[in-house]
Amino acid sequence: MTSDAVVVVGGGHNGLVCAAYLARAGVPVTVLEARPTVGGCTSTVEAIGARVNVCNCDHSMIRGTSIPEELGLEQFGLRYLEVAPVQLSLTWTDEAPWFLFSDVEATLASIGRSHPGEVAGYRNYLKAAIPVARLVQQLSADPVAARSVLHSLAERRGAGTARLLAWSRRSAAEIVRSYFASEALRGPVLTTGPAVWGLSPEGAGTGLGALGYAVRHLLPVGRPEGGSGGLPAAIAASLQASGGSIRTGATVAAVRVTKGAVHGVRLASGEEIEATVVVVATDPRQAFVEWLTEVPPGAARLVRRWRRRPVVDGYESKLDAVVAERPRFRALERRGGPAAHGVDEALVPTAVVALPVPEMVEAHRAMARGRVAGSPMLFVNVPSVLDPTMAVADGDVLSLEVLFTPYRLAGGWVGSAEPERWLERFARLVQPGWRASVRRYRAMTPPDFEAQFHLSRGHAPSFAGGPLVALMGRDPELMRYETAIPGLFLTGGATFPGAGVWGASGRATASVVLRHLGAPALAAVL
Repeated sequence: MTSDAVVVVGGGHNGLVCAAYLARAGVPVTVLEARPTVGGCTSTVEAIGARVNVCNCDHSMIRGTSIPEELGLEQFGLRYLEVAPVQLSLTWTDEAPWFLFSDVEATLASIGRSHPGEVAGYRNYLKAAIPVARLVQQLSADPVAARSVLHSLAERRGAGTARLLAWSRRSAAEIVRSYFASEALRGPVLTTGPAVWGLSPEGAGTGLGALGYAVRHLLPVGRPEGGSGGLPAAIAASLQASGGSIRTGATVAAVRVTKGAVHGVRLASGEEIEATVVVVATDPRQAFVEWLTEVPPGAARLVRRWRRRPVVDGYESKLDAVVAERPRFRALERRGGPAAHGVDEALVPTAVVALPVPEMVEAHRAMARGRVAGSPMLFVNVPSVLDPTMAVADGDVLSLEVLFTPYRLAGGWVGSAEPERWLERFARLVQPGWRASVRRYRAMTPPDFEAQFHLSRGHAPSFAGGPLVALMGRDPELMRYETAIPGLFLTGGATFPGAGVWGASGRATASVVLRHLGAPALAAVL
């Protein structure tokens, strides 16, 4: 039996961030990761004779936090390549494409070339959305467990607070329709918002998903040189330099609870590790429903609540390919190419291939029936265009993320023609003959994410509802990071502020754990 003061279960970027701050405070901490390497869905892995990102490689939210500077990540090899412009917006129809830049005026100029009637609406949208987006950013960057979100909002009575609460209740589709007449403006922001969350854009409570454009004007978008995995690699190095440790290939089978408090974990191998604090950086439901060796009376209601929660299926897939010829989007080339928008290379940003709102709603219904839309929503990028270190000898690496792909596909995923169909469908958006340049590819579907990344049903849990849900306090353990079981804490995408490459949850949880241990506050450590 081994022992440590703190065990962090899960080596995704939030778990690593939490552990790195604890190690800097002098707390003995070990990260346990079931996979052979850390990083989780932020990883870059070897596949198809290339290095490919497990998920999308664009990082923005973490760059709006103090985490990179506080953990000295540049010192440990993290270097961001700036993505400019930050997005190319496309549709499956012949709608004119447009570019989103960090700079507002450059974005308006691109919209003015493609959709001149939408310029005024975009200005009005930003006037309303930027104060809300700024407030969400400020709230999520705070270690909110040390003081309630309600208190945080009470302190911020300026512009944006009332609208934040109002938008939180509305549907994202309703909000974007109030500003944009064209589906070419509505679709992309709903794709990066509710659709990424697996939700219909018409669903009540999805309103903050309409903030996507505004966020892009507030936070820089970058990609770690060498792939998305450069971020967790740098965090892991920072953690170890501060005295923390990482064990890979260590699958947790139980959280040991004795006499009402946490006493460590038991691995699938049978090994037991003692700890006074366990931080779960994976699926909270699994911890509460499957791992507890004992349910203290004070936590009985908590565990019952989690047992009643429905199990959510995954809905995202990713196709990676090595291509001998870079794709060129026909809709853009027919309208003067990227140069008409002041852009040198259209493949630097991620291209969002969106659907009109009614078709997006129907795609969500089709997913519930176990089917993928005929023209699915896509995130497309070629990482090796911006980062030559990602290229291979025989071509470039293409990434297609496909939304609303059901875990329970009708007919099953084994032997399914779906991934090939996505590639064929995408080929219609680009130059003739491009499909023949695809040398090899692989597809990661929800069952693959379940098998390879220990995601139940291929679903990565995410804190849903934003500040409004946090205000209502329905699941206080997800916004305060501390549970009703003494010594058991939570972090990760399932906790506030949510999924994505953010790290704010990991930092906040570290602050709460330090307080629990009676250690110096995070500010004093830094």
